[in-house]
Amino acid sequence: MANSAAVTEILQAVVRAARDLFHPKMLWLVVWPLGVSLATWLLGAALFGSDAVNWLSTALADSAIGRLMAQWLPVGAVATGLGWVLLIVLLVPLVLATASVIVGMAAMPTMVTHVATRSYPELEHRRGGTLAGSIWNAALGVVVFVGVGLATLPLWLVPPLWPILAALLMGYLNQRVFRYDALAEHATAAEMRELIRRHRRELFALGVLVSLLSYVPFAGLVVPVAAGLAFIHYGLARLAGLRRAGAAG
Repeated sequence: MANSAAVTEILQAVVRAARDLFHPKMLWLVVWPLGVSLATWLLGAALFGSDAVNWLSTALADSAIGRLMAQWLPVGAVATGLGWVLLIVLLVPLVLATASVIVGMAAMPTMVTHVATRSYPELEHRRGGTLAGSIWNAALGVVVFVGVGLATLPLWLVPPLWPILAALLMGYLNQRVFRYDALAEHATAAEMRELIRRHRRELFALGVLVSLLSYVPFAGLVVPVAAGLAFIHYGLARLAGLRRAGAAG
């Protein structure tokens, strides 16, 4: 696929997602997963914030950056202050990531039905996805997200790097969580594997593009649902194209 065509298809998916986002049913899906996620993390911060900061400050003090700072600064006090900063910096991607997982697990069937009925009514339901597959897919995405996030913790304190890291991590999580559920109702298992194989880079690019909305004031509130809608449009459009190509061949 030519790069220009791939970019066009990604942008079309985002535009179509933006159109569907303002339907009342979709707006409700913006509210409750984000509310549950925010309440969960605020409660966690209230109960375990001090312990988390102690762990983060210890990790920072023991890191290469911490050892470098220790040559000029009282690293213990600085690490504690940076631990609180890091906890605040991490809160936004954690809230959005949790909301994305909630949307992927609980809201995607409603979103798929909404999009498919309005935009792809001719697409046959072949139900290649399963609940177990959805849970495994989301769990694997969360494990990678958390693992890479923890491995790169010191870098989140470098101002030019943390927005890039957050966008890349959220881009990965978006495509991992949403690509399966976007196709599960309509594609066969073989079609899902083929589409993911063919469009792996485009799926990641779409995930990163949607995640960048979180840096726009207030737009970040809609990122989980906007991402889900964008992946549904992208996935179903590519599935329709795959079937047309198969029929023509």
